[in-house]
Amino acid sequence: MTKEAVKYTLVGQQLYRRGFAFPLLKCLDQEEAKYTMKEVHEGVCRTHIGGRALASKIARADYYWPMLKSDCMSFVKRCDKWTQGTPRKVARNPLAVAVLQIGGGHLRAISLSTRADYFTKWIKAEPVAVISVERVKKFLWKKIICRFGLLAIIVSNNRTQFASKTTAEFCQGLGIKQIFTSVEHPQTNGQAGAANKVILKGLRRRLEEAKGRWAEELPQVLWSYHTTPHSVTNETLFRLTFGTEAVIPIEIGEPSLRTALFEPNTNEGELRANLDMLQEVREATHIREFAIKSRVAKLFRPQDLVLRKMVHKAENNKLTPKWEGPFRVRKEAGRGAYRLETLKGKEIPRTWNAASLRMYYS
Repeated sequence: MTKEAVKYTLVGQQLYRRGFAFPLLKCLDQEEAKYTMKEVHEGVCRTHIGGRALASKIARADYYWPMLKSDCMSFVKRCDKWTQGTPRKVARNPLAVAVLQIGGGHLRAISLSTRADYFTKWIKAEPVAVISVERVKKFLWKKIICRFGLLAIIVSNNRTQFASKTTAEFCQGLGIKQIFTSVEHPQTNGQAGAANKVILKGLRRRLEEAKGRWAEELPQVLWSYHTTPHSVTNETLFRLTFGTEAVIPIEIGEPSLRTALFEPNTNEGELRANLDMLQEVREATHIREFAIKSRVAKLFRPQDLVLRKMVHKAENNKLTPKWEGPFRVRKEAGRGAYRLETLKGKEIPRTWNAASLRMYYS
């Protein structure tokens, strides 16, 4: 709520939203939005423009409401004059100008250190020779903080590099809160997370037998991942991050409509208009993703007794029990994760996923 609130400001008794293409956009209620769409679309200066053009024109007139683009698209579909003369849809060309910089040095990488953005899942990856605590600190500072500014929260798994005292002091010194993910499986805790699995799968398909070239292929794998629609959200990470779709190489070899009809003079303005309407796309995606994840069945209830799968692999052998406990479920943490406590009431650190728990019958 606090993060969203900083995008708005009060001038007298009127609420405004800070925009990308325009400094302040006047926030309208439902009735004011209906009047605005009707007046711009079929008023004195009517031209019965399309939905996107209508939304852009309203935004350029310094007006805003949360469902601006979708409301405009629905409004024009009910207009007979627009429907009878619907023009061809032309997508806009993103990143018409890109600045590239090449750094020198000899790459000798054997491991991955990745960071996935909490909202858009945009992945940043860097080959490293050794994943040490100091290397993680350098990655956080150079690749995240120096680029995006100070963060409020860093979410990571339970690897010692992230949970170490040095990393904790580094985050505390910058006012960053650390949150650790649930311990799901012993074999995946401390190894590749969801983002790493995608990267490793792409590298295996590209490299075949030449495994030593994985660091050179890493940027291409990330580019493919960022520009491919995801099954859950039906959106590409590129659009959720920058507000529009990336131009992929096939659109150059076999020109698409947007590359063939690209207009440099209007492109920058269209990109800024996309950013003003990006929040609507992100919210719709977040709602869709949340609805899918919320369908996961609840397996345990507070006060249930459970066994926990053994985690410390180094201490295990063939005669070591596979489960330990029992523990009592303290409360549900959401998304199939639970907080546990001992039978004497002492809380167990961090959350535990249902995949690592089983019911204990006394």
